[in-house]
Amino acid sequence: MQTNFSLAQLADPHVAESEKILRKCVHCGFCTATCPTYVTLGNELDSPRGRIYLIKDMLENGRPADKEIVTHIDRCLSCLACMTTCPSGVNYMHLVDHARAHIEQTYKRPLLDRLTRAMLALVLPYPNRFRAALKLAGLGRPFIGLFEKLPALKPVAAMLKLAPSSLPPASPKALPSMHAGQGAKHGRVAILTGCAQSVLDPAINDTAISLLTRLGVEVVVPEGEGCCGALVHHMGREDQALASARRNVDVWTRAIDQGRLDAIVITASGCGTTIKDYGFMLRLDPTYAEKAARVSSLAKDITEYLAALDLPEPLRKPGTVVAYHSACSMQHGQKITRQPKELLAKAGFVVREPREGHLCCGSAGTYNILQPEISSKLRDRKVKNIEATGASVVATGNIGCITQIASAARLPVVHTIKLLDWAYGGPKPEGLSDSILTAAE
Repeated sequence: MQTNFSLAQLADPHVAESEKILRKCVHCGFCTATCPTYVTLGNELDSPRGRIYLIKDMLENGRPADKEIVTHIDRCLSCLACMTTCPSGVNYMHLVDHARAHIEQTYKRPLLDRLTRAMLALVLPYPNRFRAALKLAGLGRPFIGLFEKLPALKPVAAMLKLAPSSLPPASPKALPSMHAGQGAKHGRVAILTGCAQSVLDPAINDTAISLLTRLGVEVVVPEGEGCCGALVHHMGREDQALASARRNVDVWTRAIDQGRLDAIVITASGCGTTIKDYGFMLRLDPTYAEKAARVSSLAKDITEYLAALDLPEPLRKPGTVVAYHSACSMQHGQKITRQPKELLAKAGFVVREPREGHLCCGSAGTYNILQPEISSKLRDRKVKNIEATGASVVATGNIGCITQIASAARLPVVHTIKLLDWAYGGPKPEGLSDSILTAAE
Protein backbone atom coordinates (compact mmCIF):
# COMPACT_ATOMS: atom_id res chain seq x y z
CA MET A 1 0.00 0.00 0.00
CA GLN A 2 1.39 3.40 -0.98
CA THR A 3 1.65 5.88 1.87
CA ASN A 4 2.14 9.65 1.95
CA PHE A 5 3.45 10.53 5.37
CA SER A 6 5.61 13.62 5.78
CA LEU A 7 9.10 13.45 7.25
CA ALA A 8 7.81 15.34 10.27
CA GLN A 9 5.13 12.70 10.82
CA LEU A 10 7.64 9.87 10.42
CA ALA A 11 9.77 11.43 13.15
CA ASP A 12 7.17 10.02 15.54
CA PRO A 13 8.32 6.41 16.10
CA HIS A 14 4.73 5.20 16.52
CA VAL A 15 3.71 6.70 13.19
CA ALA A 16 6.87 5.34 11.57
CA GLU A 17 6.04 1.84 12.80
CA SER A 18 2.47 2.09 11.53
CA GLU A 19 3.70 3.36 8.17
CA LYS A 20 5.86 0.23 7.77
CA ILE A 21 2.86 -1.95 8.56
CA LEU A 22 0.59 -0.08 6.13
CA ARG A 23 3.08 -0.46 3.31
CA LYS A 24 2.96 -4.24 3.62
CA CYS A 25 -0.78 -4.42 2.90
CA VAL A 26 -1.50 -5.35 -0.75
CA HIS A 27 -5.33 -5.03 -0.59
CA CYS A 28 -5.73 -8.76 -1.31
CA GLY A 29 -8.75 -9.14 0.95
CA PHE A 30 -7.84 -12.61 2.24
CA CYS A 31 -8.42 -11.24 5.74
CA THR A 32 -12.10 -10.60 5.07
CA ALA A 33 -12.86 -14.33 4.89
CA THR A 34 -11.64 -14.97 8.44
CA CYS A 35 -12.66 -11.72 10.15
CA PRO A 36 -15.52 -12.40 12.61
CA THR A 37 -17.07 -8.95 12.30
CA TYR A 38 -17.01 -8.96 8.50
CA VAL A 39 -18.46 -12.47 8.43
CA THR A 40 -21.18 -11.33 10.85
CA LEU A 41 -21.95 -7.83 9.55
CA GLY A 42 -20.86 -7.95 5.89
CA ASN A 43 -19.53 -4.37 6.00
CA GLU A 44 -16.15 -3.78 4.34
CA LEU A 45 -15.34 -1.17 6.99
CA ASP A 46 -15.76 -3.89 9.61
CA SER A 47 -13.02 -5.96 8.00
CA PRO A 48 -9.27 -5.60 8.61
CA ARG A 49 -8.79 -4.20 5.11
CA GLY A 50 -11.49 -1.60 5.66
CA ARG A 51 -10.12 -0.62 9.05
CA ILE A 52 -6.62 -0.34 7.59
CA TYR A 53 -7.92 2.23 5.07
CA LEU A 54 -9.60 4.19 7.85
CA ILE A 55 -6.48 4.14 10.03
CA LYS A 56 -4.26 5.16 7.10
CA ASP A 57 -6.49 8.10 6.26
CA MET A 58 -6.62 9.24 9.89
CA LEU A 59 -2.87 8.98 10.51
CA GLU A 60 -1.73 10.39 7.15
CA ASN A 61 -3.92 13.45 7.57
CA GLY A 62 -2.91 13.84 11.20
CA ARG A 63 -6.51 14.33 12.21
CA PRO A 64 -8.41 13.42 15.35
CA ALA A 65 -10.52 10.28 15.29
CA ASP A 66 -14.15 10.79 14.32
CA LYS A 67 -17.32 8.85 15.06
CA GLU A 68 -17.04 6.66 11.95
CA ILE A 69 -13.55 5.38 12.61
CA VAL A 70 -14.30 4.91 16.32
CA THR A 71 -17.38 2.84 15.47
CA HIS A 72 -15.46 0.45 13.22
CA ILE A 73 -12.31 0.21 15.34
CA ASP A 74 -14.45 -0.44 18.44
CA ARG A 75 -16.06 -3.36 16.61
CA CYS A 76 -12.69 -5.01 16.08
CA LEU A 77 -12.19 -7.93 18.48
CA SER A 78 -8.38 -7.96 18.13
CA CYS A 79 -8.79 -11.69 17.54
CA LEU A 80 -5.89 -11.47 15.04
CA ALA A 81 -7.34 -14.08 12.69
CA CYS A 82 -6.41 -11.65 9.93
CA MET A 83 -2.73 -11.98 10.85
CA THR A 84 -2.91 -15.76 10.55
CA THR A 85 -4.52 -15.39 7.11
CA CYS A 86 -2.46 -12.51 5.73
CA PRO A 87 0.08 -13.64 3.08
CA SER A 88 1.98 -10.34 3.32
CA GLY A 89 2.81 -10.36 7.03
CA VAL A 90 0.81 -7.25 7.95
CA ASN A 91 1.10 -6.75 11.72
CA TYR A 92 -2.48 -5.65 12.22
CA MET A 93 -2.14 -6.02 16.01
CA HIS A 94 0.38 -3.21 16.35
CA LEU A 95 -1.49 -1.06 13.84
CA VAL A 96 -4.85 -1.29 15.60
CA ASP A 97 -3.18 -0.81 18.99
CA HIS A 98 -1.74 2.48 17.69
CA ALA A 99 -5.14 3.48 16.31
CA ARG A 100 -6.82 2.81 19.65
CA ALA A 101 -4.26 4.93 21.50
CA HIS A 102 -4.83 7.72 18.96
CA ILE A 103 -8.59 7.44 19.49
CA GLU A 104 -8.16 7.62 23.25
CA GLN A 105 -6.06 10.79 22.89
CA THR A 106 -8.13 12.62 20.27
CA TYR A 107 -11.79 11.55 20.53
CA LYS A 108 -14.31 12.48 23.21
CA ARG A 109 -16.75 9.62 23.65
CA PRO A 110 -20.34 10.11 24.87
CA LEU A 111 -20.56 10.46 28.65
CA LEU A 112 -21.97 7.01 29.47
CA ASP A 113 -19.43 5.33 27.19
CA ARG A 114 -16.61 7.21 28.94
CA LEU A 115 -17.97 6.24 32.35
CA THR A 116 -18.33 2.56 31.38
CA ARG A 117 -14.79 2.37 30.06
CA ALA A 118 -13.39 4.23 33.05
CA MET A 119 -15.18 1.83 35.40
CA LEU A 120 -13.80 -1.21 33.55
CA ALA A 121 -10.28 0.21 33.67
CA LEU A 122 -10.59 0.99 37.38
CA VAL A 123 -12.10 -2.35 38.40
CA LEU A 124 -11.20 -5.33 36.17
CA PRO A 125 -7.39 -5.18 36.50
CA TYR A 126 -7.57 -5.16 40.31
CA PRO A 127 -8.70 -8.45 41.93
CA ASN A 128 -10.01 -6.95 45.18
CA ARG A 129 -12.06 -4.31 43.38
CA PHE A 130 -13.30 -6.86 40.85
CA ARG A 131 -14.37 -9.28 43.58
CA ALA A 132 -16.26 -6.50 45.39
CA ALA A 133 -17.96 -5.40 42.16
CA LEU A 134 -19.11 -8.95 41.39
CA LYS A 135 -20.58 -9.30 44.87
CA LEU A 136 -22.58 -6.11 44.28
CA ALA A 137 -23.80 -7.30 40.87
CA GLY A 138 -26.77 -9.07 42.46
CA LEU A 139 -28.26 -5.69 43.32
CA GLY A 140 -28.40 -4.78 39.64
CA ARG A 141 -29.72 -8.04 38.19
CA PRO A 142 -33.43 -7.12 38.61
CA PHE A 143 -32.82 -4.15 36.28
CA ILE A 144 -31.18 -6.05 33.40
CA GLY A 145 -34.33 -5.83 31.25
CA LEU A 146 -34.53 -2.08 31.73
CA PHE A 147 -30.83 -1.56 30.95
CA GLU A 148 -31.14 -3.61 27.75
CA LYS A 149 -33.81 -1.24 26.43
CA LEU A 150 -31.47 1.75 26.66
CA PRO A 151 -28.61 1.54 24.08
CA ALA A 152 -26.13 3.42 26.27
CA LEU A 153 -26.74 1.03 29.17
CA LYS A 154 -26.51 -2.23 27.23
CA PRO A 155 -22.89 -2.72 28.41
CA VAL A 156 -24.15 -2.57 32.01
CA ALA A 157 -26.74 -5.26 31.23
CA ALA A 158 -24.04 -7.39 29.59
CA MET A 159 -21.83 -7.06 32.67
CA LEU A 160 -24.64 -8.13 34.98
CA LYS A 161 -25.49 -11.13 32.77
CA LEU A 162 -21.87 -12.31 32.78
CA ALA A 163 -21.38 -11.84 36.53
CA PRO A 164 -21.50 -15.21 38.32
CA SER A 165 -24.08 -15.70 41.06
CA SER A 166 -21.37 -16.89 43.45
CA LEU A 167 -17.60 -16.68 43.66
CA PRO A 168 -14.99 -19.15 44.85
CA PRO A 169 -12.87 -17.96 47.77
CA ALA A 170 -9.53 -16.35 47.02
CA SER A 171 -6.74 -18.89 46.85
CA PRO A 172 -3.81 -18.72 49.28
CA LYS A 173 -1.64 -19.99 46.43
CA ALA A 174 -2.09 -16.59 44.76
CA LEU A 175 -0.08 -15.00 47.56
CA PRO A 176 3.68 -14.51 47.05
CA SER A 177 5.31 -17.85 47.71
CA MET A 178 7.54 -20.62 46.42
CA HIS A 179 6.15 -24.09 45.69
CA ALA A 180 8.89 -26.71 45.66
CA GLY A 181 8.91 -29.41 43.03
CA GLN A 182 8.57 -33.01 44.15
CA GLY A 183 11.39 -35.48 43.59
CA ALA A 184 14.11 -34.67 41.10
CA LYS A 185 14.10 -31.01 40.10
CA HIS A 186 13.15 -30.51 36.46
CA GLY A 187 12.83 -26.76 36.26
CA ARG A 188 11.97 -23.45 37.92
CA VAL A 189 9.24 -21.13 36.69
CA ALA A 190 7.32 -18.06 37.75
CA ILE A 191 3.55 -18.08 37.27
CA LEU A 192 1.31 -15.15 36.43
CA THR A 193 -1.45 -14.69 39.00
CA GLY A 194 -3.16 -12.01 36.93
CA CYS A 195 -6.42 -10.26 37.70
CA ALA A 196 -9.84 -11.45 36.49
CA GLN A 197 -8.97 -15.14 36.39
CA SER A 198 -7.71 -15.11 39.98
CA VAL A 199 -11.20 -13.98 41.02
CA LEU A 200 -13.42 -15.96 38.63
CA ASP A 201 -11.55 -19.28 38.81
CA PRO A 202 -8.48 -19.36 41.08
CA ALA A 203 -8.47 -23.16 40.75
CA ILE A 204 -6.92 -22.79 37.28
CA ASN A 205 -3.60 -21.54 38.70
CA ASP A 206 -3.87 -23.82 41.73
CA THR A 207 -4.19 -26.79 39.38
CA ALA A 208 -1.27 -25.63 37.25
CA ILE A 209 0.92 -25.30 40.35
CA SER A 210 -0.15 -28.72 41.58
CA LEU A 211 0.65 -30.43 38.29
CA LEU A 212 3.95 -28.63 37.79
CA THR A 213 5.22 -29.41 41.27
CA ARG A 214 4.27 -33.09 40.87
CA LEU A 215 6.39 -33.07 37.74
CA GLY A 216 9.37 -31.74 39.69
CA VAL A 217 9.07 -28.08 38.65
CA GLU A 218 9.55 -25.37 41.27
CA VAL A 219 6.91 -22.65 40.93
CA VAL A 220 7.46 -19.09 42.15
CA VAL A 221 4.62 -16.64 42.76
CA PRO A 222 6.55 -13.35 42.90
CA GLU A 223 5.58 -10.46 45.13
CA GLY A 224 4.16 -7.35 43.46
CA GLU A 225 3.01 -8.86 40.16
CA GLY A 226 -0.43 -7.89 38.84
CA CYS A 227 -2.56 -7.44 35.74
CA CYS A 228 -0.60 -7.84 32.52
CA GLY A 229 -2.15 -4.66 31.09
CA ALA A 230 -4.04 -6.33 28.22
CA LEU A 231 -7.48 -5.08 29.25
CA VAL A 232 -6.54 -1.39 29.24
CA HIS A 233 -4.10 -1.81 26.34
CA HIS A 234 -6.97 -2.87 24.08
CA MET A 235 -8.96 0.14 25.25
CA GLY A 236 -6.21 2.51 24.08
CA ARG A 237 -5.14 3.46 27.61
CA GLU A 238 -1.44 3.17 26.85
CA ASP A 239 -0.05 4.88 29.95
CA GLN A 240 -1.92 2.47 32.24
CA ALA A 241 -0.97 -0.53 30.11
CA LEU A 242 2.71 0.39 30.06
CA ALA A 243 2.70 1.02 33.82
CA SER A 244 1.39 -2.53 34.31
CA ALA A 245 4.02 -3.89 31.94
CA ARG A 246 6.87 -2.07 33.72
CA ARG A 247 5.69 -3.27 37.14
CA ASN A 248 5.61 -6.90 35.99
CA VAL A 249 8.94 -6.61 34.20
CA ASP A 250 10.51 -5.36 37.45
CA VAL A 251 8.90 -8.19 39.44
CA TRP A 252 10.02 -10.93 37.07
CA THR A 253 13.47 -9.45 36.65
CA ARG A 254 13.92 -9.72 40.43
CA ALA A 255 12.74 -13.33 40.27
CA ILE A 256 15.28 -14.02 37.52
CA ASP A 257 18.04 -12.41 39.58
CA GLN A 258 17.14 -14.60 42.57
CA GLY A 259 17.60 -17.79 40.59
CA ARG A 260 17.37 -18.98 37.00
CA LEU A 261 13.86 -19.03 35.52
CA ASP A 262 13.11 -21.46 32.72
CA ALA A 263 9.85 -19.72 31.92
CA ILE A 264 7.17 -17.32 33.03
CA VAL A 265 4.15 -19.62 32.84
CA ILE A 266 0.79 -18.11 31.93
CA THR A 267 -2.57 -19.87 32.18
CA ALA A 268 -4.65 -17.18 30.40
CA SER A 269 -3.76 -16.99 26.72
CA GLY A 270 -5.01 -13.41 26.40
CA CYS A 271 -2.42 -12.37 28.96
CA GLY A 272 0.22 -14.45 27.23
CA THR A 273 -0.21 -12.61 23.94
CA THR A 274 0.34 -9.26 25.65
CA ILE A 275 3.29 -10.36 27.81
CA LYS A 276 5.01 -11.81 24.76
CA ASP A 277 4.64 -8.32 23.26
CA TYR A 278 6.22 -6.46 26.21
CA GLY A 279 9.48 -6.22 24.27
CA PHE A 280 7.71 -4.27 21.52
CA MET A 281 5.52 -2.23 23.86
CA LEU A 282 8.55 -1.00 25.83
CA ARG A 283 11.04 -0.85 22.94
CA LEU A 284 11.30 2.96 23.19
CA ASP A 285 11.99 2.97 26.93
CA PRO A 286 15.76 2.84 27.42
CA THR A 287 15.37 1.69 31.02
CA TYR A 288 13.03 -1.18 30.20
CA ALA A 289 13.60 -2.19 26.58
CA GLU A 290 16.18 -4.90 27.26
CA LYS A 291 14.50 -6.22 30.41
CA ALA A 292 11.10 -6.33 28.69
CA ALA A 293 12.51 -8.26 25.73
CA ARG A 294 14.02 -10.76 28.18
CA VAL A 295 10.68 -11.20 29.95
CA SER A 296 8.86 -11.64 26.64
CA SER A 297 11.30 -14.35 25.60
CA LEU A 298 10.57 -16.28 28.80
CA ALA A 299 6.77 -16.04 28.58
CA LYS A 300 5.15 -19.43 27.87
CA ASP A 301 1.60 -20.64 27.86
CA ILE A 302 1.17 -23.50 30.34
CA THR A 303 0.56 -25.98 27.49
CA GLU A 304 3.56 -24.62 25.59
CA TYR A 305 5.74 -25.24 28.63
CA LEU A 306 4.32 -28.70 29.41
CA ALA A 307 4.81 -29.80 25.81
CA ALA A 308 8.54 -29.15 26.18
CA LEU A 309 8.81 -31.42 29.25
CA ASP A 310 9.45 -35.15 29.20
CA LEU A 311 6.07 -36.09 30.62
CA PRO A 312 5.51 -39.50 32.21
CA GLU A 313 2.69 -41.79 31.20
CA PRO A 314 -0.65 -40.49 32.55
CA LEU A 315 -2.15 -42.34 35.51
CA ARG A 316 -5.55 -42.29 33.79
CA LYS A 317 -6.47 -42.53 30.13
CA PRO A 318 -10.11 -41.51 30.33
CA GLY A 319 -11.13 -41.68 26.67
CA THR A 320 -13.51 -38.76 27.23
CA VAL A 321 -14.51 -36.88 24.07
CA VAL A 322 -13.28 -33.29 24.43
CA ALA A 323 -14.11 -30.38 22.12
CA TYR A 324 -10.99 -28.23 22.09
CA HIS A 325 -11.70 -24.53 21.60
CA SER A 326 -8.54 -22.73 20.58
CA ALA A 327 -8.74 -19.19 21.95
CA CYS A 328 -7.89 -16.50 19.40
CA SER A 329 -5.06 -15.27 21.61
CA MET A 330 -3.69 -18.83 21.58
CA GLN A 331 -3.94 -19.73 17.90
CA HIS A 332 -3.63 -16.30 16.28
CA GLY A 333 -1.86 -14.24 18.93
CA GLN A 334 0.73 -16.80 20.06
CA LYS A 335 0.56 -19.28 17.15
CA ILE A 336 0.09 -22.17 19.60
CA THR A 337 -2.11 -24.64 17.75
CA ARG A 338 -0.60 -28.09 18.17
CA GLN A 339 0.55 -28.43 21.78
CA PRO A 340 -2.78 -28.30 23.69
CA LYS A 341 -4.39 -30.90 21.43
CA GLU A 342 -1.35 -33.17 21.53
CA LEU A 343 -1.18 -32.97 25.33
CA LEU A 344 -4.86 -33.86 25.65
CA ALA A 345 -4.51 -36.76 23.21
CA LYS A 346 -1.42 -38.08 24.99
CA ALA A 347 -3.35 -37.89 28.26
CA GLY A 348 -5.98 -40.19 26.80
CA PHE A 349 -8.70 -37.79 25.71
CA VAL A 350 -10.43 -37.99 22.32
CA VAL A 351 -9.99 -34.51 20.91
CA ARG A 352 -12.44 -33.02 18.45
CA GLU A 353 -12.17 -29.62 16.84
CA PRO A 354 -15.31 -27.58 16.10
CA ARG A 355 -16.03 -26.22 12.64
CA GLU A 356 -14.96 -22.60 12.07
CA GLY A 357 -12.39 -22.96 14.82
CA HIS A 358 -10.62 -19.83 13.55
CA LEU A 359 -13.61 -17.60 14.41
CA CYS A 360 -13.70 -15.78 17.75
CA CYS A 361 -16.23 -16.74 20.44
CA GLY A 362 -16.93 -13.05 21.04
CA SER A 363 -15.28 -12.68 24.44
CA ALA A 364 -12.14 -10.71 23.52
CA GLY A 365 -11.37 -9.07 26.86
CA THR A 366 -14.07 -6.46 27.44
CA TYR A 367 -15.66 -6.90 23.99
CA ASN A 368 -18.58 -8.96 25.30
CA ILE A 369 -19.39 -6.01 27.56
CA LEU A 370 -18.78 -3.12 25.17
CA GLN A 371 -20.19 -4.82 22.04
CA PRO A 372 -22.78 -7.22 23.49
CA GLU A 373 -24.91 -7.70 20.36
CA ILE A 374 -22.07 -8.74 18.04
CA SER A 375 -20.51 -10.74 20.85
CA SER A 376 -23.73 -12.71 21.43
CA LYS A 377 -24.01 -13.61 17.74
CA LEU A 378 -20.44 -14.90 17.70
CA ARG A 379 -20.96 -16.80 20.94
CA ASP A 380 -24.07 -18.54 19.68
CA ARG A 381 -22.32 -19.49 16.44
CA LYS A 382 -19.37 -20.86 18.39
CA VAL A 383 -21.56 -22.83 20.80
CA LYS A 384 -23.54 -24.37 17.93
CA ASN A 385 -20.32 -25.60 16.31
CA ILE A 386 -18.95 -26.92 19.61
CA GLU A 387 -22.10 -28.84 20.47
CA ALA A 388 -22.15 -30.36 16.98
CA THR A 389 -18.92 -32.23 17.81
CA GLY A 390 -20.78 -34.57 20.16
CA ALA A 391 -18.21 -33.94 22.88
CA SER A 392 -18.91 -34.34 26.60
CA VAL A 393 -16.82 -31.38 27.74
CA VAL A 394 -15.15 -28.29 26.28
CA ALA A 395 -11.49 -27.49 26.97
CA THR A 396 -9.88 -24.13 26.34
CA GLY A 397 -6.98 -22.07 27.64
CA ASN A 398 -8.46 -18.63 28.32
CA ILE A 399 -10.73 -17.48 31.14
CA GLY A 400 -12.60 -15.06 28.89
CA CYS A 401 -13.54 -17.87 26.50
CA ILE A 402 -14.55 -20.11 29.40
CA THR A 403 -16.93 -17.45 30.76
CA GLN A 404 -18.30 -16.56 27.33
CA ILE A 405 -18.95 -20.09 26.06
CA ALA A 406 -20.27 -21.34 29.40
CA SER A 407 -22.90 -18.57 29.38
CA ALA A 408 -24.72 -20.35 26.51
CA ALA A 409 -23.38 -23.91 26.17
CA ARG A 410 -25.08 -26.99 27.58
CA LEU A 411 -21.67 -28.64 27.97
CA PRO A 412 -19.30 -27.92 30.87
CA VAL A 413 -16.38 -25.70 29.90
CA VAL A 414 -13.07 -26.13 31.72
CA HIS A 415 -9.49 -25.01 31.39
CA THR A 416 -7.27 -27.49 29.56
CA ILE A 417 -4.94 -27.72 32.56
CA LYS A 418 -7.71 -29.18 34.73
CA LEU A 419 -8.21 -32.14 32.41
CA LEU A 420 -4.46 -32.70 32.11
CA ASP A 421 -4.00 -32.55 35.87
CA TRP A 422 -6.76 -35.15 36.37
CA ALA A 423 -5.17 -37.50 33.85
CA TYR A 424 -1.81 -37.17 35.61
CA GLY A 425 -3.13 -38.02 39.06
CA GLY A 426 -4.86 -34.87 40.23
CA PRO A 427 -8.46 -34.61 41.50
CA LYS A 428 -11.42 -34.75 39.18
CA PRO A 429 -12.23 -31.24 37.88
CA GLU A 430 -14.95 -29.63 39.96
CA GLY A 431 -18.34 -29.70 38.29
CA LEU A 432 -17.61 -32.69 36.06
CA SER A 433 -19.61 -35.79 36.86
CA ASP A 434 -18.51 -39.38 36.27
CA SER A 435 -21.03 -39.64 33.43
CA ILE A 436 -19.44 -36.66 31.65
CA LEU A 437 -16.01 -38.25 31.95
CA THR A 438 -17.15 -41.64 30.66
CA ALA A 439 -15.00 -42.99 27.83
CA ALA A 440 -16.19 -42.58 24.26
CA GLU A 441 -17.75 -45.66 22.75
